Amino acid sequence: MAKPTLKAVLLSPERAFGDRPLLVVGPSLGTSSVLWSDTATLLGNDYDVVAWDLPGHGVSPAATETFDVAALADSVVELVDSIAPGEAFHYAGVSLGGATGLQLGIKHGERLKSLSIQCTGAKIGTPEAWLERAETVRSQGTPVMIQGSAQRWFAPGFMDREPERSSRLLHSLRDTDRFSYAFCCEALAGFDVRAELGSITVPTQAVAGAADTVVPPSFAEEIVDGITAGGGTANAVTLEGVAHLAPAEAPAHVAELLRTLITWSESRGAAK
Repeated sequence: MAKPTLKAVLLSPERAFGDRPLLVVGPSLGTSSVLWSDTATLLGNDYDVVAWDLPGHGVSPAATETFDVAALADSVVELVDSIAPGEAFHYAGVSLGGATGLQLGIKHGERLKSLSIQCTGAKIGTPEAWLERAETVRSQGTPVMIQGSAQRWFAPGFMDREPERSSRLLHSLRDTDRFSYAFCCEALAGFDVRAELGSITVPTQAVAGAADTVVPPSFAEEIVDGITAGGGTANAVTLEGVAHLAPAEAPAHVAELLRTLITWSESRGAAK
């Protein structure tokens, strides 16, 4: 099983790294760094915000062979090391990007300062459904997913209120490499870290959308319960009027949550 190659997009102003905390943000399946652009604008003066794209999404090259979510986490660490070698970082990810965050907490906890897991679960959907979607997209391409994704991604009324933002995200899906998307589906089919949540010790925030039909708020509660059962620190937050893409649907609220988490984690680290 390969470790995929990931590329990064800087979402904060260009400047030397090291003076501000580093925040690495991850996407959901079918999106790109566009998902985080509005939230990053609100955070970019105080944090270095770097987004990574999934294989075959955005600026990342297409995958040529299968990978799992643990390999994505390994690749995120390699990507950070190419930008800021050895530096500890704050991490926030949505859906598959959030699943990658859980794997970072499990496998690479020593590199994390804080973890914001958004619109995700320790297990998402069923293997059968993911494998079926993989085959559909391989044969028909990513445009076949646009209608269903529009219904899952956004709370009712969002596309009417924010046509440009929702259109940019759906264009990311349309432009995604079909085979890489299928590999991502297969990675999600094999993803289940419910039994490993207790090993996460980094301060964790689990954010859910009240209108999310993919991973409802009970998934965030399950993550928090698993982490706290192992002695870790975690809390869950549910955002009203939000479905599956919290940073795009509620950028100001997500930015506020991240600012609170990062500030607390930085002060906690300074006190050690």
